Amino acid sequence: MEIEPVSDVFLLSEQQMERIKPFFPLAHGVPRVDDRRVLSGIVYVIRNGLQWKDAPKAYGPHKTLYNRFIRGSRLGVFDRIFVGLTEQAGRSKRLMIDATHLKAHRTAASLLKKGFSPPYRADKRRTELKTPCHM
Repeated sequence: MEIEPVSDVFLLSEQQMERIKPFFPLAHGVPRVDDRRVLSGIVYVIRNGLQWKDAPKAYGPHKTLYNRFIRGSRLGVFDRIFVGLTEQAGRSKRLMIDATHLKAHRTAASLLKKGFSPPYRADKRRTELKTPCHM
């Protein structure tokens, strides 16, 4: 099945698919929907912080993207892909972690502005509770 390129749709390249293909479970029974299209859709949704229902129609039904993501996560497919690609790349000299996708509770940012503080200190030297009277 050939996918027509669309300017705003992200697609994994054929070379990328060849590198990660060995990490997929073997297909049994009914043939799966195109792996390249579905995986590209999963990457697109996660990269852009979208809800599954907001995925472009070019990737197929949003329910298919969601189900394949959940099934792949439970089976450890994505873990195997990440570990395998890391091993193929060799040892890295620099490790970078991006935490922009971590969500905080809506009120977390405004608590300090309102005068609320955590019940303990965040530094390593003192972790006892901040109370006026210690027993």
